[in-house]
Amino acid sequence: MAANDTDRAAQRGIQSIEVGGQLLRALVHHGRPMALKDLAREADMTAAKAHPYMVSFGRLGLIEQDRASGHYLLGPLALQLGLISLQQADPVHIATPLIAEVAQRIGHTVALAVWGARGATIVRTAESPSPVHVNMRHGTVFSLTNTASGRVFAAYLEAGTVRQLLDAERQRQKQRKAGEEPPAAGMPPQPPLPSWGEFERQLQEVRAHGISRSEGEVIEGVSAMAAPVFDHTGAIVLSVTAIGPAAIFDTAWDGEIARALKACAGTVSARLGATSAGRKASAPLDP
Repeated sequence: MAANDTDRAAQRGIQSIEVGGQLLRALVHHGRPMALKDLAREADMTAAKAHPYMVSFGRLGLIEQDRASGHYLLGPLALQLGLISLQQADPVHIATPLIAEVAQRIGHTVALAVWGARGATIVRTAESPSPVHVNMRHGTVFSLTNTASGRVFAAYLEAGTVRQLLDAERQRQKQRKAGEEPPAAGMPPQPPLPSWGEFERQLQEVRAHGISRSEGEVIEGVSAMAAPVFDHTGAIVLSVTAIGPAAIFDTAWDGEIARALKACAGTVSARLGATSAGRKASAPLDP
């Protein structure tokens, strides 16, 4: 037997299960109870053909039928499967292989950052294939106010958390000024921190575009963009961040880099059970 034939035999499934699965997909896609005729139409089959599948799914607990309307909805077994899947979903594990593909596609280094005790912190990186690139190190903590990753988290975290972090960053800046510490080599002087109102306007821009950007704020000649990843509760759990030399880094809101990052973040969010309607944004900060 040829290798291709062997592969096909090993992957052979049960067609009737795959056919019936289209009915379950229709229920998941619409997210509401559906009549049999509507389910059948979505699955491209007759109601008479769809009904036996729904009976079997009901016996398994994958669906149940509302007695009043006769409409079908997902059952207790489907709920249990979904909850277990969400518990097993690791955002970093899901996103890690994807950022390598994004780095290859856009030609810039891409990193994953999670929210840690000190702020947005790099946990994974995929180096740029280009000989001209910017390195990011594991464990690096991004500034809340003047980095793309910091602002993307601030845009979707609870307002109280953001307010406390901005106060803490303001206090650290005062302490550095009091000690008259010069900026690190190659680093520009840190600009004054924004007021509550100014920062909220920046965060509104992030929410409007669904992505954050930074142009030469941390290191002159270096730009970055960051897209948010959400879990099934609508909470932000990761940022997918690209960084590179400003001369060759496209920071357009609808440019290639923005589209690639948002697509990657969207794929991970979908794997985590997120929906666009459920994404949480922080409340406006007081001026």
